[in-house]
Amino acid sequence: MTARPETREAEVAPLEDPRPGSNGHHAVERPAPAPTDTPTGTATETPASAPAAPAGGRETNWVVALLVLVAGMFMSVLDISIVNVAIPVMQNDFGVTTEDISWVSTSYSLAEGVIVPASAWLGLRLGLGRAYILAMVGFAIGSALCGLAWSLESMIAFRVLQAIPGGVIPVVALTMLYKIVPKEKLGAAMGMYGLGIVFAPAIGPTLGGYLVEYVDWRLIFFINIPIGVVGTIAAIIWLPSFGGGRTKRFDLMGFLAIASGLFALLLGLHEAEDWGWTSYPVLILITYGLLALALFVVIELEVDHPLLDVRVFTSWAFTNSLVLIAIISAGLFGVLFYIPQSLQLNQGLGAFETGLLLLPQALVMAVIMPAAGLIYDRVGARYPAVVGLAIVAYGTYLLSDLTIDTSHTTLAWILAFRAVGIGLAMMPIMTGGLSSLPPSRVDGASAYNTVVQRSSSAIGLAAMTAMMTGQQSQDYADRAGMVPADPETFGSVLGEYSMYQQLQTQVFDTSFGDLMLVTTVLTAFGVALAFLLPSGKPAKSDGPRVME
Repeated sequence: MTARPETREAEVAPLEDPRPGSNGHHAVERPAPAPTDTPTGTATETPASAPAAPAGGRETNWVVALLVLVAGMFMSVLDISIVNVAIPVMQNDFGVTTEDISWVSTSYSLAEGVIVPASAWLGLRLGLGRAYILAMVGFAIGSALCGLAWSLESMIAFRVLQAIPGGVIPVVALTMLYKIVPKEKLGAAMGMYGLGIVFAPAIGPTLGGYLVEYVDWRLIFFINIPIGVVGTIAAIIWLPSFGGGRTKRFDLMGFLAIASGLFALLLGLHEAEDWGWTSYPVLILITYGLLALALFVVIELEVDHPLLDVRVFTSWAFTNSLVLIAIISAGLFGVLFYIPQSLQLNQGLGAFETGLLLLPQALVMAVIMPAAGLIYDRVGARYPAVVGLAIVAYGTYLLSDLTIDTSHTTLAWILAFRAVGIGLAMMPIMTGGLSSLPPSRVDGASAYNTVVQRSSSAIGLAAMTAMMTGQQSQDYADRAGMVPADPETFGSVLGEYSMYQQLQTQVFDTSFGDLMLVTTVLTAFGVALAFLLPSGKPAKSDGPRVME
């Protein structure tokens, strides 16, 4: 068995420096300075003139650790997209309504929104390595329970249990990545890490479609068990522990504010289509959610030990990166939702056939994202982000012309072209934003990053659904005169049904086209924001990072 990386306690300064003027947790650790007679409270640093070059073994250690983190991230994100494919089959097996079965996804999103803000604190309290291992074990157990669910109620309960470790994994993994990877290698490392963020949702429909159509829908959960077991063993062997227990007091009031705010906001947006956007429950939930988030900001600015440091938003590079990530995530998940719906409802394709059409874009992302990371290491975030978002905007514009007569080959090419832009832009944007912050703030920034990715996907999809529903209702009303009330006009009821199907398809195509035009404009706005990202080759780290 490969020996676990040693903790060089005698040679390494502590992760947290409690003295005034220090930056707190340091991702780059230096050899401890020799004792000096400096005044009390003055942070003493050794000159960074001659750091020891990292040995080949040290380089291999962080690469292997990165692969372990990618596997865990891939598993947790894949589960979100792969479950959506099995929703109709689960509905039939459990004998429930469409509204009821939607809680299989909703319960996971709500529970994850509650746990993510506390994930950074848990990582520091337990130790990042220990927190990651426990989250992997918990996610595997939760997946097994979901696969054994015997009713809708049991499935919802198990999905909540699964979401708790599922919310911890991305925050802890991203924080660890910034602590173990040398700064000059962050772009390449984030390119690999991005496979879990973007490639996993893209491959989900293909894998899920095959399992649902040809095997059993329960395998979409059981498939996480071997990944979780192998990932846990690899984490025990290769991941550093980063200590634990050295952390601030838990900010209960801040946690209650952000957790309840995100819960209310996500619930209101999810139910808005069924309850009505102007209904009292939806308005109350959204209003409370916004007020609770505003209260969270006030609390975090006043308390001595904030749960998440809101001062990270004073960095324009980081704030701008979150806006751009929200734009990309909303567009990505919106297309991944509506394209399969169109193919299955309007063209009668099966789940696996639909997944195969989406497979090329996933493969393109798998190739482009690591390359985008290398580009970031050379030129910074601005240029790959601008070019990538411009490609996404044009690709989204091409989707606005889709109709039922568009060939599958053309659709696959458009999606693959659009995937080039997503793969090129996503990770340089995220890396550039996080790299603009001091190392001591990366843990909290990782939590904000995860919250924005998850919530923007949910908010974007809810907004798109509202636009589609409103547009379709208007189109149906405008075209109602096209369907005569007398079936004899067509010669048979079958003729009337055929015309109704044709009308339904035309209305969907028109509404989808309008939605893609709006998304194109939003993405074009993102291109303008991308010009404000930092450029230039990222600065090198002061010395080799230490694997604890």
